[in-house]
Amino acid sequence: MKRAVDDVAAPRSLSGYGDPSFSADVITWQKQHGRHALPWQNTRDAYRIWLSEIMLQQTQVAAVIPYYQRFLNRFPDIASLASAAPEDVMAHWSGLGYYSRARNLHRCARHVMEFHGGRFPSDPALLAELPGIGRSTAAAIAAFSYGARAAILDGNVKRVFCRVFGIEGFPGAKPVEDKLWQRAVALLPEQDVEAYTQGLMDLGATLCTRSRPACNRCPLAQRCVAFETGRVQQLPVRKPKKAIPEKRTAMLVIADRGEVLLEQRPGSGIWGGLLSLPEVQEMAGDTLSKVDVDSIAARAVAPFGLPGSCDRLQPFSHGFTHFKLHVSPYLIGLQRRLASASEQGHVWYPIAKLADAPLPAPVKKLLLSLFSRADLFSDEVRQ
Repeated sequence: MKRAVDDVAAPRSLSGYGDPSFSADVITWQKQHGRHALPWQNTRDAYRIWLSEIMLQQTQVAAVIPYYQRFLNRFPDIASLASAAPEDVMAHWSGLGYYSRARNLHRCARHVMEFHGGRFPSDPALLAELPGIGRSTAAAIAAFSYGARAAILDGNVKRVFCRVFGIEGFPGAKPVEDKLWQRAVALLPEQDVEAYTQGLMDLGATLCTRSRPACNRCPLAQRCVAFETGRVQQLPVRKPKKAIPEKRTAMLVIADRGEVLLEQRPGSGIWGGLLSLPEVQEMAGDTLSKVDVDSIAARAVAPFGLPGSCDRLQPFSHGFTHFKLHVSPYLIGLQRRLASASEQGHVWYPIAKLADAPLPAPVKKLLLSLFSRADLFSDEVRQ
């Protein structure tokens, strides 16, 4: 007889969610087939575990590993991170995306140094109060660093639970998420919490993937409602789609004497805390007329010098979580430079050092590509 799908509206007691055989299956599988050689494994160092957990939020393991290793080389412990300049932290995060994580990482390091003597708390509740650490991340840090018995519920675990237990509804909706948390807590084993926690992560990342899950190798297949009812591709229920807003901007590549003008972005918002190119809002439509370009260039460049040439470069688009940004870049040369950049939150940055600059990935890509082509800038720019 097929299992009934777990209706989110049907009330059950917390104890009704417990099943020791579930955790036992996960632990056995993890010890035999799970991941054991990731750079942040086989350690109780809370700093390294915390760093990996923050980097792994919304980012794949393969993308995180090189950033994690470079970050540790520069900031080997929490004291070195806490004492670093914000721009240094952002430079080592540049390209990893979701930059609020880096800002919170820095704030958290300073908080731990100031209020916890440089040692992360072992209590998940205290960890969850630190900047950038939510309930699931706090539980993972506590489990891996201190062996604490605490439940995680990241995106991978939500997907495993929704499929195995046939949970309907979008898992990001509060009623569904509350139900998932109840189940996560009830399923915690008394022993081997580290292997169980890692096992849930490994199952979601390597077998119970969003597309093309390897159900034939999954240790939970025999108990999986989605597999038994042929609904693996339908669970978990996807977030209802909304129209993605589109925004347009013009980025100005103002180059002079081997340097490019960069501005410091606000601490919050997209690319918060990074350096980027000065921007001006484009008028309606996909392109600007030559008169509009000249007018914009003159107004935007005036505080920094007398504009000379102005050439439109290849437009590009960049997708964020909540909108899509269409960028029209313009290369602007100066006839004469004024010495007022730093007074207005801007800096003249050496072109030769752009590869290490704390820039958003698409902006860095634009600049490195542009200034590798000698035909696109004058002798005056290259000096």
